[in-house]
Formats: sequence, structure tokens, C-alpha cells
Amino acid sequence: MNLSRKLLGALLFIFFINCTYTKSEMPPDPPETEKQAEGPKTSYITIIAAGDNLIHDIIYNRARLTGNEERFNFYPSYAPIKSILAKADLAFVNQETVLGGKEFRYTGYPVFNTPQDAGLGLINAGFNVINQASNHTMDRGEGAVYATMDFWESLGIFYMGIFRNEEIRNTEKRIIEKNGIKTGFLAYTFSLNGFPLPRDKPWLVGLIDKEVMRREINALRPHCDFLVVSLHWGNEFRHTASNEQKELARYLAGLQVDLILGHHPHVTGPMEVIQRPMGGELVVYYSLGDLLSHTQSSLTPDTITGALAYVRVKKTVTNNETSCIVETAGVIPTVCHYVYGRRDPFVVYPLWDYTNELASIHYKPKMSLAYLNNVAREVFGSRVITKEQFDEITSR
Repeated sequence: MNLSRKLLGALLFIFFINCTYTKSEMPPDPPETEKQAEGPKTSYITIIAAGDNLIHDIIYNRARLTGNEERFNFYPSYAPIKSILAKADLAFVNQETVLGGKEFRYTGYPVFNTPQDAGLGLINAGFNVINQASNHTMDRGEGAVYATMDFWESLGIFYMGIFRNEEIRNTEKRIIEKNGIKTGFLAYTFSLNGFPLPRDKPWLVGLIDKEVMRREINALRPHCDFLVVSLHWGNEFRHTASNEQKELARYLAGLQVDLILGHHPHVTGPMEVIQRPMGGELVVYYSLGDLLSHTQSSLTPDTITGALAYVRVKKTVTNNETSCIVETAGVIPTVCHYVYGRRDPFVVYPLWDYTNELASIHYKPKMSLAYLNNVAREVFGSRVITKEQFDEITSR
């Protein structure tokens, strides 16, 4: 028995010595800074954006349901672009007119109030980011602005450019997170068509003011990966950007804005990529034209042309370094189609699906597919995305 105890003790001693020796031979853990760097992680979002959804009375009257004077069907108006919007993580539209409801009486040009069913048409089409800051925001007074907010909030839809109270405007961060990318939104308009803001509510609508914009951008920028500013600006019926627009775009580039979505001129305007002073790029769409409207002008027949901005954003995270860039930026031209003297609805088509047969019956005379394609090429050049290119991009 004593021998066994001695043998067991010897074996335990040898095992202990062996373990101690083996551990001492192992290299120490590397310092944190010497650990192998993780490979980059990438994520993407797609933003598709439309210009003015400007609902004249002829549009909602053609959408009115027979036998029901208070209900309207706008679904057919956007049906041809629904499959395009389905490819977007964020689908933006400028809802030019307030959706105040029947309490404020439905009206068209020049002082608008649009049936809320038009908003349901946008949602059904796939739009999920709504701008309400335009020169028509105060057309029916502050009550219609609050009714518009009530409508979007009741459906859980993200909107911008109008605010319920001053605290919300000053503290709430307008951010949507998709696929790990935080996209911030701000919106401003150049005018309210002479209608004043309430004296006790100067914060109700976002107005273009450099100092206010600087303060709000600086407050939002640190909280988002990608920053979008919606601007209602520019000269009506002009395909070119004004000097004032170009100067403001460069000002916003200095504030590290990533994307400007412009609207108001009722015709399409150019794209531009601006190198930001502190690095990176600002992509500017000066005007996306009209999505849906009955805008008439003797200056140009091009008020039926619009564009869907297509922006693919790439976020890369390497260790603790994050970058967010626009990987693809282009446009999908659109046509607002309507005919004379009928009950047919106004319908938005992607230009790639439009035909000479449709052009031949358009309300605006002397329309042709060749003319519409030429307008798109003159304004956007190589930025025009064909159906084949779109299918390829969105299949990745």
C-alpha cells in the first residue's frame, strides 16, 4: 500500500512538471493591436426617388370612384412603376400637395388640397419616404398640414419637411435603418407661395435657410451613415440648374451631405457629382421633374417627363473604420400619360415601357417616343438606365 502511494505521488509530480513546462513553452497572447485584422464587411441599400406628385383636380376627378363622391382609386396611376419601386429599400417621393382630407375641401391649382386616397396610392405603389416641404405646403393653412401629418402617422409612414411641434423638430432624428445602414433625411423648400407660417409656429415647415440647414445637418450628420437632403428649389420649366442651386449644392457639400434630391421645376434637370472639401462625394439631382401632374406650360411640352433617381449605396466596415459611398447613380426616365376628354386615369410609365401608340393619343400634341427619348438623353446623358441595365443591377 505504501508503495502504491509513493508511485502515485511520483506520477502526479511528473505530470505537474510536464504541464508547467508545456505552458511555459507556449507563446504569449498577441497584443490587441497585433491581432489579425478582420476582413471588410459590406452592406447595401437602394434608394429610388421620384419628383413632384402634383395632384390637379382633373387627376383626382378621373380617379373618383363611380357612385361614391368621397373615394378615389389612384392605384392604376402608379401600377406601371410598382415593380421598379419593389427593388428599393427606400422609395422617396415629393408629395407636392397637402392631404388634408375632405374637411378642407378638395381643390386643385392654384391652391391645392388632395384626397388622402392619393396617399394610399403612393403606399400601394411602394413609396415609403414622403416629403411634404413644398411651395404648396401652406395652401390650406396649418390645419391641413396637421391633418396631413395625422394621415401619414396613422399608417406608420415616414415623412419629412413638416413638424408637429418645435421639440420634435429640434430633437427627433429623422433616420431610417435598413441593412445596417442608417440613412438620415432633411427637407427644405424655397417658398410657401406667399402664405405665411403661423406666428407661433415658425418651425412648422422646413424652409431653405443656410444657417438653419447648417445647424440641423450638423446635429444629424454624426448619427447616420448616409445623409439625404430633399430640396424644393429651382426655376420652373428650365432643364438647367441655376447659379443659386449650384452655390447651395456646394455649400451642402461642405457640410458632408451625401445626396440631394431636387424637385419643383416640373421638368427634369441635370445630375452632378461634387467632390466634397473633406473627402467623398455629393450626388445632386437638380430636378426629378413631375411624377404625376397636369402641369401646363406654353414654354415646354416636357412637363410630362420625369425621372426616378436610382442610387445604390455601399457601406464598408473594416475594423473600426466605416465608409459609405454611392456605388451607382443613374435615372430611369418616366412619362405621365393622359388623354383628352375621357375618364381614363393619369398613368406614370417608365419610358422603356412607353410606346408610339400611347404617345400618339397623348393629350399633348406631337408627342413621339423619339422626342421623349431625346429629352432624357439631353438632360441625363449616359446616366440614363435602360431596362436591361436595371435588370442586371438589381439581380446582383
